[in-house]
Amino acid sequence: MLTFTYEYIHYFYIKGDIILGTVYNVILILFGGLIGRLLGKYLSPKIEETTLKITGIAIIMLGVSGCLSKMLVMEADGLKTRGEIVILVSLGLGSIVGEIIDFDTKIYKFGMWLKEKSGSKDDSTFVTSFVAATCTVCIGAMAIVGSIEDGIDGNHSILLAKGVSDLIVVAIMSSTQGKGPIFSVIPVIIFQGSISLISHFLGPIIPFYAIHNLSMVGNVLISTVGINITFASKIRVANILPALIVAGLLGGLGFIN
Repeated sequence: MLTFTYEYIHYFYIKGDIILGTVYNVILILFGGLIGRLLGKYLSPKIEETTLKITGIAIIMLGVSGCLSKMLVMEADGLKTRGEIVILVSLGLGSIVGEIIDFDTKIYKFGMWLKEKSGSKDDSTFVTSFVAATCTVCIGAMAIVGSIEDGIDGNHSILLAKGVSDLIVVAIMSSTQGKGPIFSVIPVIIFQGSISLISHFLGPIIPFYAIHNLSMVGNVLISTVGINITFASKIRVANILPALIVAGLLGGLGFIN
């Protein structure tokens, strides 16, 4: 068994460190959960609130800067923007599809199942904190774009940056809401690991503009996560996920404006 596990991990390492970014991300989340559970009782509500809001603002700015990096283009007559229509169409259609499928509710039901299987029936905040943490650390463009770059180029920088912010968020959440947020590592492993593997093998045939649009719209979703954290909003980020598919399809067809 140990020999098989070693060969399995070694195979991915030789293939360009596939999913290593996700491994780093998971370690940072677990570390954040450990910090939250051990030191949470020493943090005052004032410190928790300020740190969480500042983290949310940082995530908003990260999303805005990432989106603008794809929208701004220097032309002969000055700085121009592009992609406005792609963003509007992707978010509009994606939100409709997402609300019909209702990913948000499906994540909640998975949290209920996980609560039972993890022996946390007496933890009244387990499901809500798990869902909140999952939507924060898993459902966002950093997870998707970072996993794609991890799979195609072996570039772990986005997932490492995401892991640091996840550490802070999970530490704060787990300090006040129990161990539910720590279990967000499960969807992170499944979601990001799968995207990295698929991207590694299909990366050469993925159109450039598809990744461009996906990154642009994905960074908008990063901002919505930050808005939820900072302003305690109720944007159902999970139900906007199909916007990424719409953006990718539009890019594959050559639409970037």
